[in-house]
Parts: sequence; structure tokens; C-alpha cells
Amino acid sequence: MHPFSLKLRDRIVEITRPQIMGIVNVTPDSFYAGSRTADADSIARRVEKMVADGADWIDIGAYSSRPGATEVSVGEEINRLRTGMKYLREVAPDIPVSVDTFRADVARMAVEELGVDAVNDISGGTLDDAMFSTVARLDVPYVLMHMRGTPSTMQSCTGYSDVTADVITELQRKLADLRGLGVSDIIIDPGFGFAKTLEQNYELMHHLDAFSLLGCPLLVGVSRKSMIYRLTGKSPEESLAGTVALGALAIERGAAFLRVHDVAAAVDTRAVVEATLRGNMNHS
Repeated sequence: MHPFSLKLRDRIVEITRPQIMGIVNVTPDSFYAGSRTADADSIARRVEKMVADGADWIDIGAYSSRPGATEVSVGEEINRLRTGMKYLREVAPDIPVSVDTFRADVARMAVEELGVDAVNDISGGTLDDAMFSTVARLDVPYVLMHMRGTPSTMQSCTGYSDVTADVITELQRKLADLRGLGVSDIIIDPGFGFAKTLEQNYELMHHLDAFSLLGCPLLVGVSRKSMIYRLTGKSPEESLAGTVALGALAIERGAAFLRVHDVAAAVDTRAVVEATLRGNMNHS
């Protein structure tokens, strides 16, 4: 990855190595049971462990995007985030936090009231027309993820002529819209598992370095996803080895962020890949 900077609140942060972003789901129904933190104690314990394991960021979400997940009202999503951020900040007052939401009102509240540093939108602005203008007003980094359809319909939207080229083209259009609104700190997420077949996910990973054409930091989120356990015939709980393998490939191909459930494993993965790319054992 190329070094870059992000404006986080009132400071400019220089980022010179891939960032490990730990996932905290303040939900009862996320696809990986090990990431669910529905009460104060489990939130605090999970965040405390992630920080101790070396997380650079926390990504907090209160709405499961897995197909078939229960619909969550705006009010419920906000209430879950209030609880989650309260205990997260008690444990980790300074760590950068992104909010995983596709709703502009939730993003605004999370930034203005809860002190979240960035917005991570799985829908890339397609599920809320106000998201792009809201992020522009908030002046925070925005994770632009590629998805078609909705979480319940996305797997019927996998018709691509060339999945890598088509995803890049669709993201380019949205990048132009965001930049036209004055959003400067944009992170790109190819959207592994969202409106992609198993084969398309691996084609995207094979060509991941092509996303450098967009000129933005790249976030990869493949942790324990179906592209691993469907391939291996296992479960999310048995998919850590596959997650580590894909994380190593992603860093080698230029990823600037790994969004993961298992921070310690990702930190080790980063260290091994960085040492290999340097060709020596000098720790940075």
C-alpha cells in the first residue's frame, strides 16, 4: 500500500502500514456468532481484547446485513449504537471508530453525538439518497463499498460482463459524485460477498491490485465470509485459516485496511507479510 493521510476530527493522521480494523457488532443476529455483543459486558470485553491484540481501528455496527436478517428500525439502530459507543469509549477513548451503517440519519447521529470518526456504508449510497450529502457536511472519511440491490436481493444482482472492470467502473461513478460534493477522504471496498458469486469473489481477489486505479486506500472485508466456508465446506466458526490466507493475499495486493473479527490473527498476518515484502526481519 502507498502511505496516505486521513482527517479524523480535528487532526490529520498519517497511515504508513495496513490498518487492522476490528469488528464489533452490537446485534443479536450477525452471521458470525462470535462477533455478537448485545450487552455492556460483552461489548467492553470484546473491545478490550481487540485493543490488547493490536487493533488500529474499531468498526461498530448495529444492523446485520446478512440475507434474512431481522429488519431494524432507525431508532433501534441508534439505541444499540449509543450503548455500544458508551462502553467502547470507556475501554478505548482514543481509537479511531467507523460506524457501519447505510442510513444517513444514523451516520449523522453517530458522528455528531457519539464521536464516531468515519462512516462505513455497505450500500455505497444506494440505500439512502441523503448519504453522500450527509457525509460531505460531516466532513469525515467515508468507506465506499460496492453493492447492488439490498442485503436480501443482492445475490440476484450478480450479472457482470467482467466483475473487476464493472465493479471499478461503478465505484468510479460514485467517486466522481462524492468528490463533486467535496468529500476528500474516501476509502474503497470492493464488497466481497455482496452481489458477487463465489467465483466472482475470487476473481476480484485475484485482480485486487487493479483497484489502485481509483487512487484511494483499499479496505478488504472477507473475515469468515461465505466465500471461505462455501469453498471449504465448513462454517464461519471454522473459517479463521481461510480468513488469514485471504488477508495475507489482500495485504500483498495493496490493501490498506483489513476488516476482521480476529484481530490477533490479522496483526500476525500483517507482520509476516510485511517482513516478507521487505525481505528481512527488521520489525517496524
